[in-house]
Amino acid sequence: MLNFINKFRADESGAVTVDWVVLTAAIVGLGIAVLGSIQTGAEGLATDIGGDLTGMETADS
Repeated sequence: MLNFINKFRADESGAVTVDWVVLTAAIVGLGIAVLGSIQTGAEGLATDIGGDLTGMETADS
């Protein structure tokens, strides 16, 4: 039993998986933070562009 515990403690095969999970979670969190920070500005810009396009007249050919 002591041999099993020592092998289990020394085994590092799952450490890489944990690293990748943490790295992926950090990237997803960063993406959400970036999206949240530019969302308001993008919505305002889209509203302004829509208003400008609505006020334009078209040329008859």
